[in-house]
Amino acid sequence: MRNTTAVILGVLALGACGKKPANTDETARDLSLAPAESVATLSDAPVQGATPGTTTPTTPPPRATTATTPKPPPTPLNTALVADEGSLVQLVANDTLTSRNNKRGETVTATLAADLKDARGRTVIPAGALFIGTITDLAPAEHPGGEGRMVITYNTVEIDGQSYPVAARTDSIATYMKGRGVTGGDAAKVGAATAVGAAAGAIIGKDVKGAVIGGAVGAAAGVGIAAATRDIDILLNAGAPIRLVLTAPFQRTVSR
Repeated sequence: MRNTTAVILGVLALGACGKKPANTDETARDLSLAPAESVATLSDAPVQGATPGTTTPTTPPPRATTATTPKPPPTPLNTALVADEGSLVQLVANDTLTSRNNKRGETVTATLAADLKDARGRTVIPAGALFIGTITDLAPAEHPGGEGRMVITYNTVEIDGQSYPVAARTDSIATYMKGRGVTGGDAAKVGAATAVGAAAGAIIGKDVKGAVIGGAVGAAAGVGIAAATRDIDILLNAGAPIRLVLTAPFQRTVSR
């Protein structure tokens, strides 16, 4: 009995010696991990240029600049200006014209005396615009009391250096008639009549006296013929008024 008890106690003692404490590994593992603050080395040196005890401001990054594109200038508005057919155009002649010195086909000019406006009162052709035309007919009067002819056709107008076609007829033009005086042709007419009269007087009177009388009569007749047939010039002075009438609408486009 005593021996059995001793065996049991020996077995229990061996079991107690082979059993390890439960917290032995946890304690070892905890001791193997060093605290974070015990590993890192802190630098207490101040930042260069900084005042101790102050916070160094942080420089913000530069802002991205957006290039500003300038706005384009506004597009000009085009406006059509129209002078109706039948509108009156007041011009002033730039040069003196005569049937004695000028001829058909010559280019002539005149200046617009007053603004030509549309139905709304807007200026279509400003005063001072240059009208360009051609002498289409020109002739003196064939006898005293007759009328000469002067016709000018204006087909172009210049405005601010730009040319525009224009359709118009001459409504009135301030021309006048002026005699040329005695010309070589007139003297020839008188001389011829004198010679004819002298010859006729000599034949009729059969002596010198008859020739003289006949010559005088012939000369008088020659003067009458020359006066009746001499040319009378038609003239247009510089600065004289000319009035046109548009035979078709005139249009031009302006930018505003």
